[in-house]
Amino acid sequence: MREPFRGLYSLPPGVDFATEFVRGLRDRMAGFPSEEMARVTVYANASSTLGALRRAFDATGPAILPRLRSVTSLEPGPALMPDPPQAPLARKLQLARLISQLLKLQPDLGAAHSIPVLAQSLADLMTEMQTEGLDLQALLDIDTGDHARHWQNALQFIRIAADFHLATPWADAAGRQRAAAIAACEDWAEGRNLPDGPVIVAGSTGSHGATRMFMEAVARLPGGAVVLPGFDDHQPDQVWDGLGDASDDHPQSRFAPLMRRVGRPRPWTDTPPPSADRNRLVSLALRPAPVTDQWIAEGPSLPDLIAPTEALTLIEADQPGQEAEAVALVMRDAAEHGRDITLISADSGLIRRVSAALDRWHIRPDDSSGQPLSLTPPGLFLRQIAQLSGEALTIDRLLILLKHPLTATGSTTIGRNDMLRLTRDLELHLRRNGPAFPDAATLQDWGDRGDALRKTWAGWLAAMLDRMAPLARDRAPRPLPDRLADLVDLAEALAAGPSGDPAASRLWQDKAGRCTLDVMRHLREHAPHGPDFGPADLSALLATELQRSAVREDVASFHLLRIRGTREARLYGHGTVILSGLNEGGWPQSLSPDPWLSRQMRMAAGLPVPERQIGLAAHDFQQAIGADRVFLTRARRDAEAETIPSRWLNRLVNLMGGLPDRNGPQALEAMRVRGAEWLAMAQAIQRPVAQVPGALRPSPVPPAPAFAELPVTDISHLIRDPYAVYAKRVLGLRPLPPLRPEPDAALRGQALHSIVEHLLKTKPRPDTPPEVLKATFLRVADEVLEQEVPWPVARAFWKARIHGIADRIVADELDRLSQGEPVVIEKHGRVDVAGLGMVLTAKPDRIDLLQDGRAMIYDYKSGSPPTDKQIEHFDKQLMLEAAMARRGGFDALGPVDVAGIAYIQLGGEGATAARTHDAEIEGRNWDGFVDLVTTYLTGNAGFTAMRAPQSVSYAGDYDHLARYGEWSLTDAATPRKVGDHG
Repeated sequence: MREPFRGLYSLPPGVDFATEFVRGLRDRMAGFPSEEMARVTVYANASSTLGALRRAFDATGPAILPRLRSVTSLEPGPALMPDPPQAPLARKLQLARLISQLLKLQPDLGAAHSIPVLAQSLADLMTEMQTEGLDLQALLDIDTGDHARHWQNALQFIRIAADFHLATPWADAAGRQRAAAIAACEDWAEGRNLPDGPVIVAGSTGSHGATRMFMEAVARLPGGAVVLPGFDDHQPDQVWDGLGDASDDHPQSRFAPLMRRVGRPRPWTDTPPPSADRNRLVSLALRPAPVTDQWIAEGPSLPDLIAPTEALTLIEADQPGQEAEAVALVMRDAAEHGRDITLISADSGLIRRVSAALDRWHIRPDDSSGQPLSLTPPGLFLRQIAQLSGEALTIDRLLILLKHPLTATGSTTIGRNDMLRLTRDLELHLRRNGPAFPDAATLQDWGDRGDALRKTWAGWLAAMLDRMAPLARDRAPRPLPDRLADLVDLAEALAAGPSGDPAASRLWQDKAGRCTLDVMRHLREHAPHGPDFGPADLSALLATELQRSAVREDVASFHLLRIRGTREARLYGHGTVILSGLNEGGWPQSLSPDPWLSRQMRMAAGLPVPERQIGLAAHDFQQAIGADRVFLTRARRDAEAETIPSRWLNRLVNLMGGLPDRNGPQALEAMRVRGAEWLAMAQAIQRPVAQVPGALRPSPVPPAPAFAELPVTDISHLIRDPYAVYAKRVLGLRPLPPLRPEPDAALRGQALHSIVEHLLKTKPRPDTPPEVLKATFLRVADEVLEQEVPWPVARAFWKARIHGIADRIVADELDRLSQGEPVVIEKHGRVDVAGLGMVLTAKPDRIDLLQDGRAMIYDYKSGSPPTDKQIEHFDKQLMLEAAMARRGGFDALGPVDVAGIAYIQLGGEGATAARTHDAEIEGRNWDGFVDLVTTYLTGNAGFTAMRAPQSVSYAGDYDHLARYGEWSLTDAATPRKVGDHG
């Protein structure tokens, strides 16, 4: 058989690679019998390329197909390597065992990294060395004299790991591929073991050493061909001569070594790209830096840029959400008009936003990536359970598990609806009553106070919490098989539910569950190879392994709309494409730092530099931007700050802007105008059909009387934010306590009040020795903090502050005791307000009855006490408590004259601060209070929101109810009657 091809071939950016490859192959095989096609072997770069080639062959009609193989599946054969390869997970866990021993000797070497992350990066490094044909000697040749001690220590360890890992090349797929490539090169060069038919490598760029070696061997075969994707035929020879390791971020740099050995490629087919002039423009824009002189020299030779860029649209949104809306609208328009369209992006967040926006029209695109197992219900369930180890169980983590759709799905006792109802009731109970860290006794007690169903569910849940309790203390490394077994057992028990069967639950039932079970079995099979893992290492390993696999939902997608990753640009970089997320860090993505070798050390060892990944991404971009119609999209800001345009987009924009003679600025403006039209349409969709006016500043007037009882602590709100009093006292609304209690200022104040209250209940005497009272004070403080503050760090910090002011507190307390006796300690009092039919209530921190028969009113403050000016205008608590005491509002005192008011500071310096007080000031405050509440009780004033806030940064508990933000503090409030006024 006369071979129809030989050597290096290429296809330009913008053509349908799979279709054109098949057409070129069929044209070359047209003069041969049809069965000769069966002798052809095609090696593709990836499984996705193989799938595209099969579809392209199917589109040409019934015929005999060639043998389709993956270039990464090259095997040297049993004669060279009789043993099968080991699983990559087993090899990674073996490296993890080495790393674990290293970190015991040098903990600083792996600071801020988990063992699985370090093991993965080291496994990747070993794979690179195998594909590039490097051995231990390459590492021994690195001179570390000019490197920091960290890199020297890391290199010493890598040499040990390489001596272990690279000693058995048969154990890894990368080593076997390299051995197969070497064997092919040697045998074929000597005329041995030649293939029985033509061999073609299709779609590979030769980015790895083993692949590039195999491609060279194939290109030299009498019937061998290599078809390069996205080859830039517009680059002059001097640019090609300069490409190599130093220019590894250039999109065509992978082709340069191959061309030097095999020669310049020839066209595989005669199909031209959609726009050869656009490819010339992009080629010049992506020249290696420095590029300014080449732009100046070659820019004027470009054609007029209006026509080459008329199919380009540049969408520059302000926010990622706007970018996603515009992209979704472009895809919807394509679906409406029956056009194929492909979204190509490396930003998974953007892809999720676009999919959500398309769901508005019930359009589901064909997303090749699927959903990672780590984000499926079984994956999330296992990850959440794994994160329970080493930390105390909080309310929010408990509720996350209880509300998970897989929890108790195997139960025959309690249905899903009942369980969710009980979970809601439990959530409200825990929010209001705690504890911050739920335990079995708390849940059992809560269940015993309910019906039989609640008791059954709470009993099962209490048993589960007993089972989880040891996890909070499980911080030390343990054997990985034991950790995985415990994880699976606990997951199955939670999924089974009360009186349930794990096998009947939905944990491993659907497609995602079965795939997750396979991952867990794979982990448990190879776990003995790994070291002892701590809880954080287990979580990291689990997340990594689940992220490696993805599932696609078994639902019909819209066949015209595709979402693909950037590495699939060579297959889908034709027709209409959308290149999204064109920002630095998005496309190209940020380079991951290598914790083992510096850039200089990698170059010294002969390893690829990190910029190679940038070059591969640049090649994907160059292929996709050559399509028939292209949308380029980016967002000027992300969630944190302004973004930087992708370097390739930046170069293209700058080059066009600097070519006024070629109408570059006009062409660029036209691209932006077209993008602005899509943004405007996307914004129009978001805009309501009818204008919805903002809410007015509320000032409700409820039926009189608005309330019958009011505590003194609400008076300041009635002055500054009356609407808060309306919501709380009239509507009966209370803010829901946080899902995760924190040791905040409110809790600190409560704890300090409780400490002083417990101290006074010990009935200290004025003649108590200071050291005795201090010891009692510190003992009480320790007991209260131990009981009420379950956070060790906060407890220790607050205890240290209390110890710092103990002397001052004790000295002042003995002085107060010498003047009088505490009579009212955290006890309620009340006074009827004459003529209004309402009651003023109070719960003073402390009222002392002095030796002269008068009362001294104290209030404890953990922060700064109010000033006289603040008391005059709005902070009326102590003044009104004094007025209540004068009117007999406290049973333990009866009507009594008031000597003064003061604040005892339980923070800062622990000082006692007296405030201005006399009968006249007290009387004015009482009269003002009566006038104030009379106005509201008689309906003569509305409860205006934020009537007089202390600062513009004030945030109340009911701002959302008042719809603050739709109105501002400068808006006038108009009182409006609400409710039944008769």
